[in-house]
Amino acid sequence: MQKPRFNKSWRDKKRSSDFSPRPAKGAFNANARPRDARRPAEDEDGPIRLFGLHAVEAALRNPARRVLRILLTENAERRLLEALGTIELPVERVTPRDLDKLLGADTVHQGAALDVEPLPEPDWHDLAEAAGGRPLIVLDQVTDPHNVGAILRSSAVFGASGLVMTRRHSPPLNGVLAKSASGALELIPVALVANLVRALDELKSAGFTIVGLDSEGEQSIETLDWSRPTALVMGSEGKGLRELTRKTCDSLAHITTDDTLASLNVSNAAAIALHTALLARKK
Repeated sequence: MQKPRFNKSWRDKKRSSDFSPRPAKGAFNANARPRDARRPAEDEDGPIRLFGLHAVEAALRNPARRVLRILLTENAERRLLEALGTIELPVERVTPRDLDKLLGADTVHQGAALDVEPLPEPDWHDLAEAAGGRPLIVLDQVTDPHNVGAILRSSAVFGASGLVMTRRHSPPLNGVLAKSASGALELIPVALVANLVRALDELKSAGFTIVGLDSEGEQSIETLDWSRPTALVMGSEGKGLRELTRKTCDSLAHITTDDTLASLNVSNAAAIALHTALLARKK
């Protein structure tokens, strides 16, 4: 298996991960909020809020995640007792209505929420070098947090090495995305790049094959050589891959369908492609 190598002088400056944990609050305060979860991803350097049993449990079990505040209903606390075992912060007991007020009445929180620091951002070169034969997922301005969360979940299930997104025009790594990822945000490293085409060019120079997933691609994903270091690039549902991104890819590949529908949801397409890659690697 060819291992990718990067010229170290090309490395982007790593983002600081020196976070200082805040003291836990004594009593529940519905007005105590982390920074606006709707802000652009590039400004996400303050506390964020996670919710949902799977997302909360995964964060509690992740030693790299700094937990600042734990908000649980009695039932959720019972279900998370094992994950809470090593956490020193006190649990703030809340009611479902408290969390409805805090997160919004339409939020499916399952009685669990955390205030946490963002995870330290990995250098994407390190992420690529550690791929170990697994595909690297690259997203070209996929902005829907539900789709990105679902892609992270498929990445964890089918063995992607990591996820690379543009620093702008990507969703923040916060509660909505984490809930959709069902815990995978704590398992799959996510790196952000300022210039996607430049990153793809560097991946090429390091020995990666750059494959764009496109319904009009000449190759099918079943015919790809998944034994090579591969970066699988996917675009947004509406626009697909941007023209310059398409031109930078070594090839464009499609998923074989019945043609009853014109295209797949990007997260469904990612799941199919990653499963195809997994089957090929196991042959």
